[in-house]
Amino acid sequence: QLQLEESGGDLVQPGKSLRLSCTASEYPLRDVSVAWVRQVPGREREEVSCMYLGDGSTHYADLAKGRFTLLRNVARSQVYLQMNNLKPEDTAIYYCTAASGRRCGSPVKTPPFDYWGQGTQVTVSS
Repeated sequence: QLQLEESGGDLVQPGKSLRLSCTASEYPLRDVSVAWVRQVPGREREEVSCMYLGDGSTHYADLAKGRFTLLRNVARSQVYLQMNNLKPEDTAIYYCTAASGRRCGSPVKTPPFDYWGQGTQVTVSS
């Protein structure tokens, strides 16, 4: 079964950058969509971005446009979330999740996003 692991979360000051990594246990991944979502305890989960690994196409939520970028390392089955100009409201636990097929642009929910990592904490504070 596919396993995902996030890393890269940290405490950073507003305006700084951070890169989160999502590493899959299987490689190479092709016909798979990998999404990032975030959640603050007590609040609804927010979708951040999504990449279809089959062709590298991406989808960004409005909260991510202009500041966040998805990158990938095909050989390592890694998807990165590059976050620039971070704001205190970006503070959350960030999760990566995967689904078979082209799913970006559709709501990130289970199913079809059946595989989830444990999350990594991002805190933006001065």
